[in-house]
Amino acid sequence: MGINEPLNRKLRMALVGGGQGSFIGRVHSIAACLDNRAVLTAGALSSNPERAKSSAPDYGIDLSRAYTSYQEMLESELRLPEDQRIDFVSIATPNHVHFEVAEAAVKAGFNVVCDKPMTFDLAQAEQLLETVKSSDVVFALSHNYTGYPMIRQAREMILGGELGEINAIRSQYIQGWLVTSLENEDSKQAAWRTDPSKSGAAGAFGDIATHAYNLGRYMTGLLPDQVSCHLRTFVPGRRLDDYGTAVITYENGAMGTVTASQISHGRENDLEIEIDGTKGSLRWRQENPNEMIVRQNGKPHQIYTRDPNAPHMNSLGKAACRIPSGHPEAFFEAFANVYTAAFDDMAKRAGGQPFDRRDSVYTNCYDGVEGMYFIQQCVASSQENAAWLPLKHDAARK
Repeated sequence: MGINEPLNRKLRMALVGGGQGSFIGRVHSIAACLDNRAVLTAGALSSNPERAKSSAPDYGIDLSRAYTSYQEMLESELRLPEDQRIDFVSIATPNHVHFEVAEAAVKAGFNVVCDKPMTFDLAQAEQLLETVKSSDVVFALSHNYTGYPMIRQAREMILGGELGEINAIRSQYIQGWLVTSLENEDSKQAAWRTDPSKSGAAGAFGDIATHAYNLGRYMTGLLPDQVSCHLRTFVPGRRLDDYGTAVITYENGAMGTVTASQISHGRENDLEIEIDGTKGSLRWRQENPNEMIVRQNGKPHQIYTRDPNAPHMNSLGKAACRIPSGHPEAFFEAFANVYTAAFDDMAKRAGGQPFDRRDSVYTNCYDGVEGMYFIQQCVASSQENAAWLPLKHDAARK
């Protein structure tokens, strides 16, 4: 893409991962194309060459651009004329593959949208951040829950002081799908998430606690100070944690808790966050995402509903809405909002305009480093019997 080229076309997307049997690959493709600003053009859909090719028709990818590896894809795309090659790479692979694909794509000059957690470990995340900083690419991390309209509504309310000084953040992500050892029952999704060679140092905490932690950081902007964490593995033979709780202190004196479970019977994707301030408190649940409860002592509880035409909605909340109130707007739309914000910066990059790589509406590479630091410190704290460890990382402060 020429730096002065006006962006009067759809962005061309390449997908890495997402082959047959994948859940998140399909989510990325739907979210990216939801607003008609992108088209899925190429892919390296599996590390298995046959599956990579056979998965292409499922996505409408022409076989000529269905590659058998991400290396082949990047090399082949760079040989194409600029007006034909891809604009960005979406990474929807298990965690241990994120770094190598992301770094190669950035070095090739392609924008990146990467699934979370950003890398396999902190060292990779820090190296990737340096690579991104030395480039001019847009790098977005798909912490998709930050895209919900009521989360963005809450963010603007909190940063605008409507809740006062923030005293406490309680977030949890409770699931039950791993209450038995599915990893031993030919479940692809369970197998890699419970394998330390593919998932990393943490199980439930790397998979879903990162969402709960990131949500509190995104909504409040509070900088963390220290963490104390207990992780447990309750299913016999499992190699990574399936339950855990972290206690966090923040630099302003606030306290937080993050709880994650994948062994709670009957629970599905129950991500919930409560935030207490000196002027009020709020509560939001992902399984009922179009409502948010706001409370103040001595006043009736308020239920904020997702309504782009209502006076109670602020600009950030309204901008995340697509349809009128009363119609459910949820997971795919929230995921698409991450892409939409990244697309705005991709358009700026294409037009030679500056964009803020540090304080973006979407979760960025700096946030990704902080997320990996959170995982590392939680695991280390748990190994030291919940010792208090630092949670400050330079990435959060630059």
